[in-house]
Amino acid sequence: MVIRQYAVIGLGRFGTSIARRLHEAGQEVLGIDVNEERVEAAELYVTHAVVADTTEEKAISSIGIRNFDCVIVAIGNDMQASILTVMLLKDLGVKKIIAKALDKRHGQVLDKIGTDLIIYPERDMGERVANQLLSPNMLNYIELSKEYNIEEIMIPSKMAEKNLRELDIRAKYNVSAIAVVREGDIIISPSPDQIIHKGDFLVIIGNREDIAKFSSIE
Repeated sequence: MVIRQYAVIGLGRFGTSIARRLHEAGQEVLGIDVNEERVEAAELYVTHAVVADTTEEKAISSIGIRNFDCVIVAIGNDMQASILTVMLLKDLGVKKIIAKALDKRHGQVLDKIGTDLIIYPERDMGERVANQLLSPNMLNYIELSKEYNIEEIMIPSKMAEKNLRELDIRAKYNVSAIAVVREGDIIISPSPDQIIHKGDFLVIIGNREDIAKFSSIE
């Protein structure tokens, strides 16, 4: 399993759900909030948690935030704090920034200052975002149960121009291909001789942990 470092700024309902899911998946997660009570509560489901005002350059620099693979700005209802935080993260050279937008106008500002991904969260959407972070090749997923999912995953480049028999993903990764998506067309129940081309997507079914391993292949 590839272990990455994530920082979640803002430990409200949305930020908490992302941090918890990432931590449960074995990732390193730093939780940050200006509220001390939220930080204390977060210590149960993150690797580290700190109290900090991320609109202050000294505070955010001292955390070593630029070394993280991805920073999620999940600040609640303070649009100004959200925007200032993203601007500081950009100035510090953070690799990837994901931010929660409160509304369309907020999202437009976040886009203009260089946010990599803007989320307009609905209730309980945090876990879905975390799943996308953990499986960067994943486009869509359907949760069948707590253990099993159906997911649409971009084909790793090393698997291109091979058929399903050669790839033998069921034996190697314990997941099954139920469809191939190619330029908008769907091939249902592909045969073992089906060749997978660069740019194709596989729809697979399996255990969440097995799918996560498969989707992390580069």
